[in-house]
Amino acid sequence: MPSSVPQNSPQSRQVTLYTDGACSGNPGPGGWAWILERDGGSESGSGFEPQTTNNRMELLAAVSGLSSLIGPHSVEVVSDSQYLVSGLNEWLDGWKKRGWKRKQGALLNVDLWRQLDELRSIHTIHCRWIRGHAEHPQNTECDRMAVAAIQERT
Repeated sequence: MPSSVPQNSPQSRQVTLYTDGACSGNPGPGGWAWILERDGGSESGSGFEPQTTNNRMELLAAVSGLSSLIGPHSVEVVSDSQYLVSGLNEWLDGWKKRGWKRKQGALLNVDLWRQLDELRSIHTIHCRWIRGHAEHPQNTECDRMAVAAIQERT
């Protein structure tokens, strides 16, 4: 029986995005990485910032991975960053309603949160938190790639 879901609908384009960020000092040189799994295959990306924070690297990993997708997708973002997961799942709408501010004042990394909000308008995104450094294969690989991005440039 043929599927009733069109091939180009978000429901038929489900992917899992694993992300991680690392910083040597906080602030300091930082690296980010992502692994995207879909249809039995995977692709990945990583990058470096000379002076940054760990939280920025966590967000930049998600921005970069989500930006690699062409067209709308249903995305499960898997991260060891409670900042990223709680931000996307719980806090982002409130910050946006308050003019990109927290209840306590200024919102850090507002440029990246705005990019994630734009990406949410394209993709259906759900985040799942996993414990870092707990032998989760994709998280371990993302961590290795993020640290390598720092080591290659410092």
